[in-house]
Amino acid sequence: MGTESIEASFLSIFALISFFIFLIVSKYSHKIRGGILFDKDFLKPQAFHDLPVTRSGGVAAIVSLSIFFIIYYLLYSKILYDYIFISYSMFLVGFLDDLKINIKPFKKLITMVLLLLLFIYLLPIKILNIEIPFLIPLMSSHMFSSIFVLLCFLFVINGANLIDGFNGLLAINLIIINIVLAYINMDNGNLEFSFLLVSQIVILLSFLLFNFPSAKIFLGDSGAYLFGALTSLNTIITNNLNPKISSFFFCTLLFYLFFEVFFSFFRKLRQKKSPIYPDDKHLHMLSFYRISSIYGKNKGNYLNSIIINFSYLILITPGLYLLDDPDLSRYWFFITLLIYLMIYSRLYRLTKN
Repeated sequence: MGTESIEASFLSIFALISFFIFLIVSKYSHKIRGGILFDKDFLKPQAFHDLPVTRSGGVAAIVSLSIFFIIYYLLYSKILYDYIFISYSMFLVGFLDDLKINIKPFKKLITMVLLLLLFIYLLPIKILNIEIPFLIPLMSSHMFSSIFVLLCFLFVINGANLIDGFNGLLAINLIIINIVLAYINMDNGNLEFSFLLVSQIVILLSFLLFNFPSAKIFLGDSGAYLFGALTSLNTIITNNLNPKISSFFFCTLLFYLFFEVFFSFFRKLRQKKSPIYPDDKHLHMLSFYRISSIYGKNKGNYLNSIIINFSYLILITPGLYLLDDPDLSRYWFFITLLIYLMIYSRLYRLTKN
């Protein structure tokens, strides 16, 4: 039996295991500390559900991922230290929130920064392929390189947490991103790394079965931080393994996650709000208000995820045809940001009126 057949067999078994883990966790979450993982806060700005839903998706995901790490070791005799350290640390930071342990946003951010810096410096994690001329000489500095990688992680992790408010919105977006990354790596012969990417897609699909169109389980902060960190690492490694692909293509691929955070930060400062506290003026919330005014709140919840991710897919598709051309990839990246701003401006005016 060939290696690819063995991997396919393991993935089939892993898909079943992952499904049953999510099934069991969603069914018995109420037994964890008297149902403390259930989200019963219906008044927060990012709440769009009417019934308590467990925030234990991250728990099921980290258990599934742990099993996959064992499978990976059995297949390749390798321990994925970078994935293990980053996965467990980011999961734990978010899990404290899911357990309703009150940690101020700034303290949580500092904890995340220190952990990520430690792993980035020790592992180490570097971005080898970058096409911004003035950054190229600076990336030779280990300190500057570590800070730059740190920012990449922070933007994507917090972007994942920020858009995790509607059924399927984050999960579908992450599935699209990881399918694109898996396709690139398979096409370029990086089959072992592709196996790792497909395993994450399997976990996300298992979660989606219980989250979309109606939600029986949420990822929670633990799941959002976990998959935000994994997606960052997946993209950095894919960028390093495929130097012929423009680094601006990967910026386009992640633009929705990181630009949502970047834009919101400066928008809140301009509106004289704290940039680290949530509000209801994000793109996915404005689009929800518009859609729910036509289709109602319940239907609008999952329709919003479909429309946003379909629009996202349309925007990144041209980038797939331009990924070998640095100049065109750069231009398309900035065009996607401009389109985002135009859509946001239009939705903001409609919602305000």
